[in-house]
Amino acid sequence: MITAAMVKELRERTGAGMMDCKKALMETNGDIEKAIDELRAKGLAKAAKKSGRIASEGVVDSYIHAGGRIGVLVEVNCETDFVAKTEEFKNLVHDIAMQIAAANPEYVKREDVPEDVVAREREVLKAQALEEGKPEKVIEKMIEGRMEKFFKEKCLLEQPFIKDPDKTVQELVHEHIAKIGENINIRRFVRYEVGEGIQKEEVDFAAEVMAQIKSE
Repeated sequence: MITAAMVKELRERTGAGMMDCKKALMETNGDIEKAIDELRAKGLAKAAKKSGRIASEGVVDSYIHAGGRIGVLVEVNCETDFVAKTEEFKNLVHDIAMQIAAANPEYVKREDVPEDVVAREREVLKAQALEEGKPEKVIEKMIEGRMEKFFKEKCLLEQPFIKDPDKTVQELVHEHIAKIGENINIRRFVRYEVGEGIQKEEVDFAAEVMAQIKSE
């Protein structure tokens, strides 16, 4: 049986993504040393080490949903201008732009979420749990679980990748770091939606984008 503790240990030892660690452990029947070798063979452990290097080159890409109802601009950095001009890097950046259009994240990573936003969300979740009549001793555990869900919905790197939900956007980036051999960093993005903030009939444009991408 693959436990959360085993996955945690493998992540700490290799720096690879959670799903990659879980898959490696499953493929090696829970043997951590063999799983490390598996990740190294795939280049994912090396990718994690590269993630601390400075990435100041890159591209700004855009994605406009059919009819111009949703628009995204995203800046993704790499280490060299050479890599920034490759089709593989450009395709990655475009996939990230589509991800933002479809999944509507608010932040790149959880460290970007302001402390006051986190505190307010915790208070709301606590109030909900109390309203549901949950006992005090389990409320904090429930809040932690729901906060994890909050981060996975709001933070781009923690969202399931729209083209392959078995991996996160962070794991997608790590895979490309391993292939390209350079650090890749999603620096910033902005997403516009027609009529956003104006009282109107609700239209789920994000669901439309998701459906269109899956049909391609």
